[in-house]
Amino acid sequence: MDAIKDALWSQLGASIDMLINAISGCPDDYLKTHKRFFYIAFHSAVFLDYYLTFPPSDFEPTLRFSQRPEAERPIESIGDLIPDQFYTKQELIEYLQRSRIKCKKIIKDLNVETINERFIEGSEPDDMNYSVLEILLYNLRHTQHHTAQLNVLLRQDLHEHTDWYFKTDDKL
Repeated sequence: MDAIKDALWSQLGASIDMLINAISGCPDDYLKTHKRFFYIAFHSAVFLDYYLTFPPSDFEPTLRFSQRPEAERPIESIGDLIPDQFYTKQELIEYLQRSRIKCKKIIKDLNVETINERFIEGSEPDDMNYSVLEILLYNLRHTQHHTAQLNVLLRQDLHEHTDWYFKTDDKL
C-alpha cells in the first residue's frame, strides 16, 4: 500500500505543481486579457478540489461560480461552470495550494478499505461512480490535460517555457 500511495502522491503532486507553475508563469495582464487561459485555470482549480471531495455532494468551492446553459456561456469558457467574478492569479494559486494539501492528506490516509470507497456523483447513467483510486487517477489526468493546454497558450502567445516535473519534491 505504501508504494501505491507514494506513486500516487509523487505523480498527482507533480501534476498540481505543474498547474501552479503554469499559472504562476502567466503575467497578470495576460490572465485578464486572454480569457481562455483564465477559464482553463479556473476550471482546473475548481475540478481539482471537486474530485478530492468525498462525497462530492459536500463540495463547497472557495471560488464561487454559476452553472449556465450553453447559450449564456462566454465563448472562451469550458463547460457550464462560469466564475461569478474575475479571480486573480494569487487567488487561483492559493486555491490550488489548499487543494494540494487536501490531496496529500487524502493519499496519506489511504488504506485497503478507503482506496475502494466510491466517489459517486449521482444516479444518472453518465454520472461518475469511481473508486477513490480511480478518481485520483482521473484527477491526475484531468489536471495534467488542462496544464498542458495552459502551457501551449503560454508558449504560443508569450514564448514562455515552463518546466516539466518528473515527480513532486514533497514526500508523502
